[in-house]
This record gives sequence, structure tokens and C-alpha cells, in this order.
Amino acid sequence: MRRWIKVSVAAAVVLSVGGYVAEPYARDWMLAGDACGGALPRDVVDKLTPDDAHLESEESRQTDALGSYWCGLTLEGDEVNDSRLISMEAYTRRDDVDREFFRAFPEEGFSSQSAVPEGLPGFIDHFGVIQLLMPCPDLPEDSEGRQAKLLVRTWTGRDTLHGVPGAAYQAVVALANSSSDRLGCGAEPLKAPKGNPVPADPGDDPRLVPVAQTKGTGCEWVTRAGLPDSESWRVEAGMNNAAPTGRCDLSSEDGENGDGKGMTFVAWYGDWSNRLNFEDTNGEFRSMTATARCDGEAANYALSASDDIPGVGKAAKQRMFEQFAQDQVNRRGCSDLRFRF
Repeated sequence: MRRWIKVSVAAAVVLSVGGYVAEPYARDWMLAGDACGGALPRDVVDKLTPDDAHLESEESRQTDALGSYWCGLTLEGDEVNDSRLISMEAYTRRDDVDREFFRAFPEEGFSSQSAVPEGLPGFIDHFGVIQLLMPCPDLPEDSEGRQAKLLVRTWTGRDTLHGVPGAAYQAVVALANSSSDRLGCGAEPLKAPKGNPVPADPGDDPRLVPVAQTKGTGCEWVTRAGLPDSESWRVEAGMNNAAPTGRCDLSSEDGENGDGKGMTFVAWYGDWSNRLNFEDTNGEFRSMTATARCDGEAANYALSASDDIPGVGKAAKQRMFEQFAQDQVNRRGCSDLRFRF
């Protein structure tokens, strides 16, 4: 509450003839309260705002006919640096939701991503955008009988997820719940994760853990995969049981030449994923795929792996891929799992 203490010291703060708040901390207080229709808690905005920085403006735009809403809060800054503190866009039309997923996962769909804390229905894409997908029981089904959904995409300022991740997720959840209300979605309100969760940064080296430490994550199946020399393997557990996509990245070092060897197991949920291209690309091994039906829509699974992993031939890859897909189907209550090898 450091910033708002200064507001109380500045007191009723002087207004000019045009109504402009002269004291910068009082202006911060007013902008924080107005941003995104008042959805953002002021103490959260305070935590997200860098020291000695001040807010510059807030904007919002809602188009009911298109089922869309946008809002943002910016910092005082120059043209060189990103002055955005937080920006959010929300969509309920199926075409808009699919479009954003295709941007995040072009072509074969193996774009990098990171998991958000368990319980939040989303992920962090390779642009660093937090994407949450929520069902909308109060909106009509589409022409194909599929339930309407709300996609909420939120950007935050640089280092926000790592510097104050707890506050970042409080802001994201508040904006998602507010968007659901504004657009008539009727989604069950989300709850911000407790504590101070720190996600992996898709732009940096992945946060890898030993195989044994994947217990309790969506990649726990790796502990039963029978990897040769399992202690030399590391895993980035990027799975969330409520997310529309997720992945388990496995990597190992070749003891002879130090070249990294790896396998990436990815799941995509929703009919949008049927348009992904799983063919071999640049010589990479991508001939193992599977499909299922989950909540009335398609689910797709695929494996991308190095060709020459010591002790992990095609049969071993097939066995592990079957374990991965079956584990996902069991976790989500899916049906009609089919493999293509």
C-alpha cells in the first residue's frame, strides 16, 4: 500500500480548472480505481507498478454485438520502452477464440508455452500472454451445438510475472471474472492462486526438474515411463488439468558429445486443434499422433522427438506416447482414444 499512503498525505489534492489532479500519487489512485471499470484492486495495481513510476492513462472498449471487451492501463514513459502496465482483451465469438489460438500455435502447433498455476483454465503462450478459457453457460451454443466460451488474454509489463507473480495472477483473475460479467458469459468465478507462484518464462531456458520431482504435476506419468538412466533426464512440466493445451518436455544430455536429446509430448483441446499440421517438418520425428473426444470436442496429442536418443528407440517412444495420451484421457474423462503410428 506504499503508493496509497502517499495519497493520504497528499489529501484532497488540488484540482485545476479542467479537473486535472496535480499530485501524481492522487492521479495514480484515481486511474487505478477507474481502470477496466474498477475491476482491478488498487492494492494489486500498486504492487504491479514499478517504484518511482506513475500511471498515465486507462482505456476500455466493449462491443456487445461482437462479444468483445478490451481494457488497458499504461505508465508514464517514452516511445522506446513499453509503457503498458496491463492490457486485456476478451472474446466470446468462436471465430475470435479460434483465431487467437491459431496465432499462438501456428502450423504444427509445437510453439513453446508454460503452465499457469493449477486450477486456472489457461496457459502462458510464447509471447508471454496469459490466456484463460472459460465456459459460458449463459450464452447460446454455436451453430454446431458447442458450448460458448470466453477467452481472456492478458499482457503485463516486463518482469511482472517473475517480480510479483502473486499480484499478476490476482489481476488476471479479476479481469477474467469482470469480463465474464460484462459479456454475459456466466462463467463460474475464478479464484486467484494462493501464495506467490512463479511460472516458467517461455523466453528463457525452461525450468527443468529431475524426473522424480514431477510427482503431483500433469507430467507425473514420466516417473512410470521407464526412461533409461532416468536420473540423467530433466522435465519441464507444462501441464495444467484445466488448460486447453499443455506439454511435457523431456531432455537428456548425450554423454559422448554433449548434444541435447529431447522429446516433447503435447496436448491440444478443442475443435480448433483439428487444423494443426502434425506432418514431419525439417526432419523431426512427428509421426506419432492420437485423437480423442473431450467435453464434446476434439482433442489432439502428438510427439516431437530427436531421432537418435540412446536407449530410446521407436518402440520406446511409442510406449511413452501411449502412456502420455492415456494419462491425459484419464485425467479429463475423455473417450474414444485413437492412435496413429
